[in-house]
Amino acid sequence: MLETTLGLEIIEVVEQAAIASSKWMGKGEKNIADQVAVEAMRERMNRIHMRGKIVIGEGERDDAPMLYIGEEVGFCTQPDAEKYCNINELVEIDIAVDPCEGTNLVAYGQNGSMAVLAISEKGGLFAAPDFYMKKLAAPPAAKGHVDINKSATENLKILSDCLNRDTEELVVVVMDRPRHKDLIQEIRNTGARVRLISDGDVSAAISCAFSGTNIHALMGIGAAPEGVISAAAMRCLGGHFQGQLIYDPEIVKTGLIGESKESNLARLRDMGIENPDKVYETEELASGETVLFAACGITPGTLMEGVRFFHGGARTQSLVISTQSKTARFVDTVHMFDKPKVIQLK
Repeated sequence: MLETTLGLEIIEVVEQAAIASSKWMGKGEKNIADQVAVEAMRERMNRIHMRGKIVIGEGERDDAPMLYIGEEVGFCTQPDAEKYCNINELVEIDIAVDPCEGTNLVAYGQNGSMAVLAISEKGGLFAAPDFYMKKLAAPPAAKGHVDINKSATENLKILSDCLNRDTEELVVVVMDRPRHKDLIQEIRNTGARVRLISDGDVSAAISCAFSGTNIHALMGIGAAPEGVISAAAMRCLGGHFQGQLIYDPEIVKTGLIGESKESNLARLRDMGIENPDKVYETEELASGETVLFAACGITPGTLMEGVRFFHGGARTQSLVISTQSKTARFVDTVHMFDKPKVIQLK
């Protein structure tokens, strides 16, 4: 039972990553903000009584020093683990992590960054390549009705009907990228409103599943690994999520690993992906019997507050979602650091 054994632990994992990263908020150092989050997440993860394997992490080609694809984490993966763990009785789990989702947001003190992870049984999360992904996220009421193969105009009409709202009342989140110029114009032509974000589309995707966020859809192209993490959350929440891998550098212009469309197609074949244009449904990206998602706000966002420091401690707000208990829990935590020194006034 993943939730009962790991529920509190994974909350603490994302909390520690968020606290570490938030200390670099507004300092213009996005790489350091990411690095300290990675270190804090890994350190806490390795104290959990589990056997975990990173399937989405800090570097597909294993060039990251920690939390890289394929790295084994958890107390029971240590060399002498058999002294403390009954290895054969522990369920192997797959883990997808983004210790600092929205590094630029942290570096420049902007809203919407968070530490996130998703876990499931071995084989329960799609090991997405470090490519881009066309994404469509929508509320539970629209699940199975909107379709990534339809135009934005068609999907907004369907969404309007499903939510019983005028199209003019709908808000669509889109990453602010040159590749989305035509998409943004099409959305605006329907009368719907566009909320542009610079980074952090996981938060935007899962916000669609919560009423009251005033976010009704996520459309456009973003990173594929974050698409799997979004799908894990949406699987728990019953929301709509579809993803389609983008392997042509000409579509996204920058950011893809690989020099050409042909080399990227060859990489996909090597990974066993025979149909590169396949549209992945939520249940295919997060297929495990049990899926858990956890996030902690680093900077303030739509769903969660960011880390707030006070003398001697900090306060965090986290979200943990589970297919097992069918719950979405917001957790407000006060962290008490080492007792501050008493200053003697002369």
